[in-house]
Amino acid sequence: MSRATTHHPKEQTGTSNVQRSTEIEAPTGDAPASGWTFLTNHGHVLLAVHRNPDLRQRDISDLVGITEGAVQRILTELEHGGYLQREKVGRRNRYQVVADTPLRHPLEQNHTIAELLVLLED
Repeated sequence: MSRATTHHPKEQTGTSNVQRSTEIEAPTGDAPASGWTFLTNHGHVLLAVHRNPDLRQRDISDLVGITEGAVQRILTELEHGGYLQREKVGRRNRYQVVADTPLRHPLEQNHTIAELLVLLED
């Protein structure tokens, strides 16, 4: 990943002059340079299981870039919120997205999970 250094003019801090420099990582397409994305981890987990309902928590963890514990917590929250149904198949879980569930935030509550997933289909 390449880095660009931005130099800021000298600033007066107390009695001494200080020159600041800030390193900014250039985007490579793998991960955002600033660390934030438009979807939350909940959205990423939901999208991952929508695309492949048979994913293991370890696989979801790798795809989303969070710990397996975080994946487990998010899957439980999504299930309790009515966004996912979990079915035990042998020793594994199979997930089904409840697509007609409305989005949670007041700005989006007139839209469903299905609408979001359609926008993000490959």
